[in-house]
Amino acid sequence: MRILITNDDGYDALGIKLLTFWARKLGDVTVVAPKTEQSGTSHAIDFIHPTEIKKVHSEDGLTVYSMASTPADCVRFGILGLNQKYDVVLSGINRGVNVGEDIVYSGTIGAIFEAGKNKTPAIAFSAFFDGQTEAAEYLDDAYKFICDNNLLDKNPLYNVNIPKKATEIRMTYQGTQYFSDRFEKAGEDMYIQTGEQIPDECPNDLNRDTVAVHNGIISITPLLHTRTNFEIIKSHSKTVKL
Repeated sequence: MRILITNDDGYDALGIKLLTFWARKLGDVTVVAPKTEQSGTSHAIDFIHPTEIKKVHSEDGLTVYSMASTPADCVRFGILGLNQKYDVVLSGINRGVNVGEDIVYSGTIGAIFEAGKNKTPAIAFSAFFDGQTEAAEYLDDAYKFICDNNLLDKNPLYNVNIPKKATEIRMTYQGTQYFSDRFEKAGEDMYIQTGEQIPDECPNDLNRDTVAVHNGIISITPLLHTRTNFEIIKSHSKTVKL
């Protein structure tokens, strides 16, 4: 099995080291990860500037590259730059859960969408800020659930969020807003974006990723690459000739 791993916290972050250590028992691992933290970069790529890419480690079954760009670019280099095919792309373990509407900002999630664009199934793993080590203990359980249910054959992209102490695994759907955002003044002509977690609008619905992960549930959400609303197209299928 050939595996490509990336993240948005940087190639030397704890989460990617935990994920890489776990994934090596599945097969040969190539890591291409950002040189510095790229949180909030979503699916951004840089096709304007030359990019620094360094091989920082190599041993039997494991090669690690540092790339001065985004997680999506790391996936692009892993597939297109190295001219390799992979059985799966893994992203994470992110420092902070990726749930609800906030996944649109996530570089962790952007990486798996880039994998999907390149016809490779992918799984994103995220945990609470102080819970990556605990989350790594449940990687076997989450991956077994995905394999036992042939989920990657049914849909290529999955967002997995793991609590510090899990009691069950559940298929979930994406919740809504997870943070309340605002700008705060940080000096002369300077502002910083900040915010805090807000309660889910359906706090008792354990099938929502925003609720499940706070109730000891490993949340596994199938994601779609397309952004077309086909229901609207079906309900408005008339053609008007001009």
